[in-house]
Amino acid sequence: MSLGPYPDLGLREARDRHAAERSRVRTHKIDPLAEKLAAKEARAKARAIPTFGEAADDYIKTHEGDWRNERHRRQWRQTLTDHCAPIRDLPVNEVDTDAVLKVLKPIWTKVPATAAQLRGRIERVIDAARARNGIDADRANPARWRGHLDLLLAKRKRLTRGHHPAMPYDGLPAFIERLQASSSTAAKALMFVVLTAARSGEVLGMTWDEVPFATATKLWTVPASRMKMDVEHQVPLSDAAIALLRDQGERRRKNPFVFPSTRPRHPLSNMAMAMVMRRMGADDYTVHGFRSAFRYWAADRGVDFEVAEACLAHAVGNAVTRAYLRTPMTERRRKVLEDWASFVTGESATATVVPFKAKRG
Repeated sequence: MSLGPYPDLGLREARDRHAAERSRVRTHKIDPLAEKLAAKEARAKARAIPTFGEAADDYIKTHEGDWRNERHRRQWRQTLTDHCAPIRDLPVNEVDTDAVLKVLKPIWTKVPATAAQLRGRIERVIDAARARNGIDADRANPARWRGHLDLLLAKRKRLTRGHHPAMPYDGLPAFIERLQASSSTAAKALMFVVLTAARSGEVLGMTWDEVPFATATKLWTVPASRMKMDVEHQVPLSDAAIALLRDQGERRRKNPFVFPSTRPRHPLSNMAMAMVMRRMGADDYTVHGFRSAFRYWAADRGVDFEVAEACLAHAVGNAVTRAYLRTPMTERRRKVLEDWASFVTGESATATVVPFKAKRG
């Protein structure tokens, strides 16, 4: 057994250490060489087990391609970095129940939705580490909920989500008349949301290459990556929608987005349209509520159920029904959206006066 290198270890010190080791052998029946090798193996094993932070970063790197957008990826990185700061330097196999509670308790009642997501993400990271043999297979996950953390944390109150407040569709012609008086990009984006009955995120992320003006199809093709159902969706564009896009095109610069932000190569903020409604005294309603207004209008006008749902990019029926109902009903939807555009712009109906709150100073 080596005692140490010369000249770092002098002869006298070597003799003293030799005597101490021999004494341990005689008195305690210890094999110092086997003990030394076992310690070396333990250190090597400890180095092979990543910290929780390393395991979390590896999990994100492995799975971020499966997540639908950059915002979702950013949320994973933020929760597993900022909120998990107290445990990121711990070896992942040493993250126990107390460590998980230390992360969760400060936010459990303050931001319950974020806390619940965080708990699930910690659980996944630890499960992934177990799958990579970093943790003993028989060790229970300290971040599991049922039968464990549900006994140690207050029961989370379920959020009660109501419907998005929608402006009555009879009031839309008057609202649109006021909206058309504004030339701001946010007002144009809101107008396009109404005309197409699209989701605000789909409109804000719209780029010029999604609208082929060179063809007569008059279709806006939204890629699957930006759709809620992860399926490409084509929106037939009414004449009013096309006119709005052409007007935007005349002001187009280098920004690839149809409704650009003032920041280079960035889309309009998702709060911009809500601010337009607030300035117009219509903030009792939501931007998403215009989809509901369209749906009520379609139902009252006798539009076929599957056509109205297709206009909203909703899945109709179960998987078997959708397997047989493969037609996009483009021309039927085009007629509906053209009639809708005529209605909201006041071309086919007498506007109903709907009172709005006074403009705020």
